[in-house]
Amino acid sequence: MKAGEIASAIEKCAPLGIQMEWDNSGFIIGDAESEVSSVLLGLDCTPALVQEAADTGADMIVTHHPLIFRGVKKISEADPVGKAVIMAIRKGIVVYACHTNMDMVRDGVSWTAASRLGLVDLRILDRDADGNGLGVIGRLPEPVSAADFLRHLKKTFGTGSIRHSRLVDIPVSVVALCGGSGSSLIGKAVSEGADIYVTADLSYHDFICPDGFMLADVGHFESESGIMETIYGILRKNFPNFAVRIGQMNNNPVYYF
Repeated sequence: MKAGEIASAIEKCAPLGIQMEWDNSGFIIGDAESEVSSVLLGLDCTPALVQEAADTGADMIVTHHPLIFRGVKKISEADPVGKAVIMAIRKGIVVYACHTNMDMVRDGVSWTAASRLGLVDLRILDRDADGNGLGVIGRLPEPVSAADFLRHLKKTFGTGSIRHSRLVDIPVSVVALCGGSGSSLIGKAVSEGADIYVTADLSYHDFICPDGFMLADVGHFESESGIMETIYGILRKNFPNFAVRIGQMNNNPVYYF
């Protein structure tokens, strides 16, 4: 199979053209004409994931985060990105990423996370003219206390801890969520009537919230890791007899002490 066939199936759900201008989604190593026989999925293309692909016979890696993202001035095995690039090229492994294009679509990163939480009546939080956008907003089937919702968050995403603002003294019903770094949508979550906004990578000052509103930082890896199951489902639906698996070497680089 051509690597481009794998990419096309993903891009039917998350077109490359809607990725943000600063992003680097698409083929990172190799191209659409490369022949592939097996795909390994991961959140990040680390040296460990590349080694797992080589060990299991996967000749294409599909990740959410692009392997090459910021400017690269040199390729060295002393650097994790450089090491992964060198390993993939030496082993003939195609590397492809679907990053902000998968953030922007219905059933993408945020939608997947919200579904895991059991939210209903979902809609895109910050929607553009084409109906795409970042984040989602929905509601819980039944209102719960802020403390009970945080317990639900912690259990659902398997996080070691949750950073949050002062607990609100009202039932939590309307929940906004953005997988990954979502501080830019705090104001949107407030204006759309959310009781709580769940995201990651919040700064100190973000936690100073208006009355009746709450923030929860569940962690970047935790909020996005479910997208691997979504991509797996897309590829299995399109290629039921093709070898696709989620990598075992998908590890959170953030540890909790």
